[in-house]
Amino acid sequence: MNIIKEIKSDRVGDRYYEVEHPSGLRIFVYPKENNNSTYAVFGTRYGSIDMCFKSSDDSEPNKVPAGIAHYLEHKLFESEDGDAFARFAKTGASANAYTSFDKTCYLFSCTENVYESLEILLDFVQSPYFTEQTVQKEQGIIGQEIRMYDDDPQWRVMFNLLRAMYHNHPVKIDIAGTVESIAQITPELLYKCYNTFYNLNNMVLCVAGNVEVNKVLELCDKMLKPSKHLSIDRIFENEPDEVVQSRIEQKLSVSTTIFQLGFKEKVGKNRVSAEEIAQTEILLELMASDSSPLFRRLLDAELINQSTFAYEYFEGPGYASVIFSGESKDPDAVADEIKKEAEKLRTQGIDPVAFERSKKAVYGRLISSFNSVDNIANTLASLAFTGHELFHYVDSVSQADIASVQARLNTQLRADSSVLSIVKPID
Repeated sequence: MNIIKEIKSDRVGDRYYEVEHPSGLRIFVYPKENNNSTYAVFGTRYGSIDMCFKSSDDSEPNKVPAGIAHYLEHKLFESEDGDAFARFAKTGASANAYTSFDKTCYLFSCTENVYESLEILLDFVQSPYFTEQTVQKEQGIIGQEIRMYDDDPQWRVMFNLLRAMYHNHPVKIDIAGTVESIAQITPELLYKCYNTFYNLNNMVLCVAGNVEVNKVLELCDKMLKPSKHLSIDRIFENEPDEVVQSRIEQKLSVSTTIFQLGFKEKVGKNRVSAEEIAQTEILLELMASDSSPLFRRLLDAELINQSTFAYEYFEGPGYASVIFSGESKDPDAVADEIKKEAEKLRTQGIDPVAFERSKKAVYGRLISSFNSVDNIANTLASLAFTGHELFHYVDSVSQADIASVQARLNTQLRADSSVLSIVKPID
């Protein structure tokens, strides 16, 4: 029997439904009756960092090759009967999938044939088909993808940063693995990872758009294969607080120098709270948005350009950092200015007017994001895997105060935990 919980928000003016399905799957349905499109995500809490794990069915920990989660994502689209993309083409849906550090998601968007497309999604993700021949064929395809990313400057500047930041955590390893690591992947390993992480108790289904809750649940009752509860222990080596090195540089075929400046944080096994994420988002808005004094100084000095300068809070199981990025003729000068601004805010305090303006900007963007069904579905999935609730995050932004953001700054953006990664043009 389905256990249905309605979750509503007066702030957003919307509601959605969280369902505990008898199969073990958590289902989120967010109806948007006046929307022409529908977006669905079927995801598992399994990403590239899950290279050492032990389930309740295992007597010993399993160590698997780097890149296997991404490899598995590729292989699931194949079956004895053909390719899932071809099936989606018949319903007119646009389908895709992605593997990140901590999750793998399969998705589609459509304007018609919603339930037919949802049936395809639920079917192929639950129907693995791996043989020696198909696995070997994929090694060549993914090997080409890996070599392509080896020459991608944006990819390289990021993973150079992570390698300089983390000693042991697998977040520093390329999501797709290496040519050498994927050569170790076998059908047996793929089935082991699939049976562990694609257990429905470790997965979520999120559907947002012009859908009816009852119809989604009827289809789930028909398609979902019950899973026994399986606990999974993800095993990581201890990670030192300090960075590996404070600066790393590489030369590639780029026309302009690009950089990423990261600030490593001390984190435990638990994820950062919704309140802490909200505080960081407000802090970064007031510190480095295009209305901030720092941004104006960097732009006036021609140290950055408006179209590429960006910032984000990058966090997951066992890792967290604030990252600034962009193009610059002098990345070291940009890094110095950012560190000085963080220290100034730390010692002199956050300006109350700037705080209120930044909080309103973050809150406004968040509220406007509820007009996008793909944003709703993807955010629901991400928050479900972190133990956060969608409307609670909205409340966390609304309820943040200047004292909490100032306190958050005292744990972030520390110069002694920073890494500057640079990719320069070849001479």
